[in-house]
Order: sequence, then structure tokens, then C-alpha cells
Amino acid sequence: MKNNFLKGLVLVGAFLCFSMAKAQTVSGTVSDATGPLPGANVLVKGTSNGTQTDFDGNYTLDNVASGAVLVFSYVGFSSKEIPVNGQSTINATLTEDAQALDEVIVIGYGTTTKEDATGAVAVVGSEDFNQGVIASPEQLIQGKTAGVQITQTSGEPGAGVQVRIRGTASVRSNNNPLFVVDGVPLAGNNTAADGADLGAGTSSAKNPLNFLNPNDIESMTVLKDASATAIYGSRAANGVILITTKSGKAGQGGKFEFSSNTSVSVAAKTFDLLDREQYLDAIDQYGGDRSALDFGADTDWQDYLMRTAFSTDQNLAYSNNYGSGFVRASFSYSDQNGIIRNSAQERITGRVNLSQRFLDDKLKIDFNGTISRVNDDAPMITNTAGSTGDLLGATYFANPTWPTDPTFSTGNDIIPSQALEYFKDMTNTNRYLANISAEYEIIEGLKAKINLGYDESSAEKNQALSGNITGLSNGAPVNGKGFFANNYNKNELFDATLNYTKDFSNSKLEVLVGYSYQSFKTAGRTVQGFGYSSRNMDEMFDELEMSRNIIENSITGSYQQYGYDADGLFVNRLFPEISGNEALSAPSGVPLTAVAADTYDYTDELQSYFGRVNYTLMEKYIFTFTLRADGSSRFGPDNRYGYFPSGAFAWRLDQEDFLWEKPFPRLNFV
Repeated sequence: MKNNFLKGLVLVGAFLCFSMAKAQTVSGTVSDATGPLPGANVLVKGTSNGTQTDFDGNYTLDNVASGAVLVFSYVGFSSKEIPVNGQSTINATLTEDAQALDEVIVIGYGTTTKEDATGAVAVVGSEDFNQGVIASPEQLIQGKTAGVQITQTSGEPGAGVQVRIRGTASVRSNNNPLFVVDGVPLAGNNTAADGADLGAGTSSAKNPLNFLNPNDIESMTVLKDASATAIYGSRAANGVILITTKSGKAGQGGKFEFSSNTSVSVAAKTFDLLDREQYLDAIDQYGGDRSALDFGADTDWQDYLMRTAFSTDQNLAYSNNYGSGFVRASFSYSDQNGIIRNSAQERITGRVNLSQRFLDDKLKIDFNGTISRVNDDAPMITNTAGSTGDLLGATYFANPTWPTDPTFSTGNDIIPSQALEYFKDMTNTNRYLANISAEYEIIEGLKAKINLGYDESSAEKNQALSGNITGLSNGAPVNGKGFFANNYNKNELFDATLNYTKDFSNSKLEVLVGYSYQSFKTAGRTVQGFGYSSRNMDEMFDELEMSRNIIENSITGSYQQYGYDADGLFVNRLFPEISGNEALSAPSGVPLTAVAADTYDYTDELQSYFGRVNYTLMEKYIFTFTLRADGSSRFGPDNRYGYFPSGAFAWRLDQEDFLWEKPFPRLNFV
């Protein structure tokens, strides 16, 4: 008995010694077609023995059995298995897996796969974006997604945009979708200051996405139906567009990218207008006085107004993936000129995206930040001036015998050269958008995430209509009219979410619960001036600035509006002690004849609770339920919250055996 026991111990010891003798250290390099892959995973198949490659793509793995199989994997690449077979050096080259990249899509407060998405979701990645002269993000996906209509309000650089995902749902409010940039929902209002009606109509609002460099965008996800959008509550009634910017994941070992392009724009088509002789012959034909309407010139006013516009776009980016994190920084300069003279947009942007993992990859910190400056020049082109009241209208109705000299005047007509030379509109907008998030894996399958977002914009607009202009009946001739506006917006966000994922034998459960608080501050003022001493438009800007500074420094206490003219100064106060108009002593030294101003300052708040449950059964049947409760400071205390539930079901027919076991029955017709 003892002999048998001793023999057993000897056999076990010999087996262990043999196994240890066969265990070895394996090292090597993991790379792709362009170079080493830092942060790639190397795992002994069927065990928890694994490691990650270093900065240069190198790895070392101990205690590897000679008959083991190594599995090499990296995000966006196909996994590769290589038998050890006693080798001490094993190098692996991974290939990109486009299908794996496409499978993961961004949804509200998380990600999913195309197969597991129950709602109507469309994803357009950078490889499918529109090419050419792209001035703003939404142009990247124009015509790329079924059911999504994207149009610009005009052809000027930086013009407003209309995006329709679910048709027109509101009679008076904005019908554009909710834009979410790297997890931060944007306010959606016009960040550039609105213009005034100086006698030639008001101009359209600018595109609020102009501050984003299209070259920084990795993908855009369109959430269309109620199931996909309900997680964002009331603001998602018109759909949601999730914008994800580029990270440094692909920058293994450090990578610089530079792109430069120059574009030329010309009018695609022009009207066939009458020249000098055709115009004068028409005057004779209809019984007019030819000599009275002949001013001696032969002007093609369309040619005078339009130009061949040259635009440039420069982009420099650096990205690096160093295993435990990645970084991408970019700088861009864009100068887009319109085909109408005096129309242009200049954009300067800088962006930094960072991601870093800590505590054995349990904690992940992400930072996304952008800073931009947008300068807009606009001519006297408006959407409320009527057929002849602005630059375009005046051009198409102008007498071709008029000279292009802006000093020429008939006394009653708007001369195109005057509308071009004696009007100036400049807007400067600074914007800062940043968010930082921390995600921690509490236990396996349970993750907590906090996201802080900050979006601030400040804009100043100056408009001047010189007293040299003629043909207007709004008082601008001789006197001049001007306008100044500043607009300040601040958007602050706090999100906290818990996400739990559990795989069972034949099903999968994912539960998301969260809380969100967002505040939107809007403040600014508009000032109109009349009666300038100078007819130089830059000097008119200075005169209006001097006038408003003198007047505002003479007013004590809070006010909403003020007005100044030859009769004195009045203010309109709302809080706290006086309500209504109040006459004050007029300050001295004001260079303008009349000044009127209005101010605004208000803050809206949104507090929300939301949850989502995804349940997948047998990889065939997918159930989704979402509920969000939105509370807004805009509503009264008795009706402050709105509730937005949704449910969806998807059936993956491709996973059903009956589709593949035998063909469908055939129908025979006699």
C-alpha cells in the first residue's frame, strides 16, 4: 500500500517537473501594415495568462506551454491565433477588420452593435463622408442617409442649415434635430449675434455648427425613430445626430497628418439680362423716354457683383496610441469666400482629445476639447427685403446704362455699387466646447460614469450703412445707420450613469440608469445708432461703441432698455424698485444723434432621470425599453416634468434555423 502511494507521488512530481520544463517565455512584436501596434492584447488561449504590447509593439509572456496557442487582438483588427510549437519568438501582423469597426455604433449614453439595435439608427463614418469643399459638419452626410433632408438657407459661407429627420413637427419652433458632440447636447440656438433691419431687411441666422472642423469628425450617427431618440427626452422630438470626433486610437507610435486644399467657386448659372442696347430698345418699344434713361454705360451688373472665389483649408493633426491611452491634437485654418463680393467666412480651430486608463484598466479618463474663432463678412443680402430692397434684388433690376461708380445716384433707386460699397457687416464668434468623463468598473459588468460638459460662446456683430448711400427712405442717406450686438451663451452639463451588463447561458441583459442636469444661460444686448458724423464704416463702428459706452456708464442700477436722442435719455427698468420708463439726465459727448438699446439675460435649466433596458434572448429576439423624465424650469411647478417612454422589439431572422435547413416551399401555378 505504501509502495503504491510512493509511486503515485513520484509520478505526480515527475509530471509537474515535466510540465514546468515545457513552460517557456515567448516574446515578439505585434504590428499592422504601417508599423507596431502599442496596446495590442496577447493572450494564451483558454487561460487568463496575457499581456499588452508596449510603446514599440513588443511583448513578453511567461509560463507559456510549448503546445499553447497565442491569441493576438486589437480594436478594429481581426484577431489572429498562432500555435507556439516550442517557439520563443513569435511576431504577429494584424489586418484591419472593417466589418468589426462597422458593427459598433454610438447611441444615446452608450454604444451597441448594428445587430442589436432595435431603433432606426444610421451611421456614416469618415470613409463614407462627402468630399470636396465642406464648410460645416452636416454637409459631410448630405445625401448619405435615407430620409434625412439637409439644405442650406442660402449660398453664402456659413449660412444656416435645415436638417429634417422626421419631417416638420412644429409650427413655430425649431424643427432641427438635437446635436450631441462627444456626449454634450448642444443648446441649438444661434450662437452668432443676429443682425438688424437697417432698412434693407434682416439677414438669416448662421449655422451653429460652424465652430466644428469637419476634418476632426470620425462619424455621425442619426437616431431617427422614437425608440432610438427617447433616451434624450423632449429635445429629441425632431431626431438626434450624434457627432463623434477623431481620437488617437490609430496613431500607433505617433503620427502626423497634414492636408491642404484650395477650391475655386463660380456661379453655376446666371440670368440672361438685357444689355445696354437691348434695354434702351425695350424702352422705345414700350413708349418710354430713351434719352432720359440712358446714363451712358454698358454694365453687366451680375459680372460686377459676382466673382471667382478662391477658398483654402489647412489641417494639421498629431495622434499617438501609447498602449494605456491615446491622444490626438489638431489645428485648422479655413478661409471660404463666397461668389458674391464681400461674403466670406474665416475659421480657426484647435482641438485636443485625450484618453487614459488607470488601475489595471478599471478606470478610464477621457477629455475632449475644442476652441474656435469664426469671422463672418456678409453683404447686404437679406430674406425680408422684397424683390428690389437688397443687393441681389437691386442687381437684377438695375439699369445696365448706370455706371459702376458708387458715387453715381439717380436719387430714387438703390444702386448695386452703393449697396456693395456702403454697407458693412462683420461678426466675430469665439467658442469653447469641452467635456471630461471618468468611467470606473466597480465589479465585473458594472460600470459607473460621470461626464462634465462646458460649452461657451461669445459673439459680436457690427453693421453700418453709410450716409453716402441713396435711394433708401429709412433715414440712412446723409445720416447713416448702425447696429451692434453681442451674444453670450453658456451651456453646463452634468451626467451620471450606471451601466450593468450580464451574459447568461442563452441571453444577455444590459441595464442603464442615469441622471442629467443641464443649464443654458443666454445674455446679450442690441444697440442701434442713427445720425453719424462720419461716413467711413469703420469709423461708424467706433462712433457707436463710444456712444454706448458714454450712455451706459451714465446709468446706475439695472435696466433692460434705454433710449437717447435730442430730448434726453430714458431707461426701462424691470427690477427691483422701479418698473417702466424713467427719465435721466442726458450725458454729454455722445457723437450720435440717437441711440436705442435692449438687453436680455436669462437661464433655463433641465433636470432629467432616464433608464434603458436591453434584453437579448438566444441571439434572436431583442427587447428594448426606455424611459426618460424631463423637468424644465420653463414650466410651472404643477406641470414641470414630462415623461417619455418607448419600447421596441427586433427579430433576427438570420439566426433562425428554418431559414437554412431547407428551402422555402415552392408554389406551382397551372
